[in-house]
This record gives sequence, structure tokens and C-alpha cells, in this order.
Amino acid sequence: MQANAFIQADIFQEFTLKEDSVVFQINLTVLLDCLNIFGGSSVGGSTALRMCYRGYGHPLTLFLEEGGVVTVCKINTHEPEEPIDFEFSSCNVTNKVILQSESLKEAFSELDMTSEVLQITMSPNQPYFRLSTFGNSGNAHYDYSKDSDMMELFQCNKTQTNRYKMSLLKPSTKALAISCKVSVRTDSRGVLSLQYLVRNDDGQICFVEYFCCPDEEVEEE
Repeated sequence: MQANAFIQADIFQEFTLKEDSVVFQINLTVLLDCLNIFGGSSVGGSTALRMCYRGYGHPLTLFLEEGGVVTVCKINTHEPEEPIDFEFSSCNVTNKVILQSESLKEAFSELDMTSEVLQITMSPNQPYFRLSTFGNSGNAHYDYSKDSDMMELFQCNKTQTNRYKMSLLKPSTKALAISCKVSVRTDSRGVLSLQYLVRNDDGQICFVEYFCCPDEEVEEE
């Protein structure tokens, strides 16, 4: 499983990059601790953030200001690890649906999250789009019709049923909680792509995407 966040340059009040690209690795836990230094779950409200990076071998420097108090945090940077290449190509996408996030939140609240796996069925025929769990309370299914008001796009070419480990999918619910739309795609191998559209108070858009390999062999009809 892998997660990617795509943050557009216009999200920032100022964005300056003097090289074509800059790549480094930092400890995520340390970064989050720094962002929460004034309390709260994330930088927001009256807290201002400035991030600076001088180049290879230098730390990432954060300047956080709130109420006239400025805190400077320096986070050591490391050689980046190569991300996993899931070889997920749009030309190999078999099925795709776009849902309003509120609908997916409702589905997760009704399914049995004690289940070890989430089974996703996508089909040009009924049940069209089905989420299934197999937990302590028994089996549960949540179906969407292709004509549902919650369904903004339905493109399913053949029936696929795949299972994904719930422990890998649960972290994606953080992005779901703040998103307004979600794109669910599977390719011919059953690899799952969950892409969440996140819109801030100013109407600016970011994307958070999760890739997850199926827990079992792809079942096709």
C-alpha cells in the first residue's frame, strides 16, 4: 500500500523553487509533531507556516508563527527511498466510479470494520458497485446503483471482485474524512486506486491517492 498527496502550488501564498525538482526524505512523525507545536490536529486558523530547504544535506526548516510567537524547527533530511512502482496506468484501468465522499463515509459506518478484508465488486450488471465485509457481526454488504444520486461517474467494463486488507485501507479514511469526492479504480490485476479530492475553504483543490494490492487473486466473470 502506498499513499501520495498532490499539493498544488497555488495552495501556498508564495511558492519558489529554484531547481527543476527537489527530492528528500524526512521522518513523518517528527514533521507532524512540529506542525502541531501550537496544538490542534494541523496547522490552521491563525497559525502561519513557512518551509525552507537550502539544498542537499541541509535540514528542512519550518517557521511557525502564532500570536506573535515564532518557533523554528529543523528536521534532518535523508536520501529518498525509491517509491514502489505499482505500474498503475490509466490505459489498464478496467473499472472506475466516482462517488460523493459522504456516501462512502456512510457505507464505512454501516459495514463491520472488524473484518480483516474489504471486498469490492464492480460490475456492468447488478450489483454494479458493492462493498462487503466479513466481521464478528457476520457478513455485510453495501450496494450502489449505477444511477444513484451519489454516483457521479460509472464506467465498469467487466465484473471484478477483489479483497483488500482492511488494515491497509484504514489509513485512507483520514483523507476520506476531509474530501468531497472519491474516485475508485481497479486495473486488470485488481490493484486498487483510491483518489480523494480535497477542497480547502478558499476552493483550492488537492488530491490524495492510495494504491493497494489485492489480498487474493482477482476473480473475474
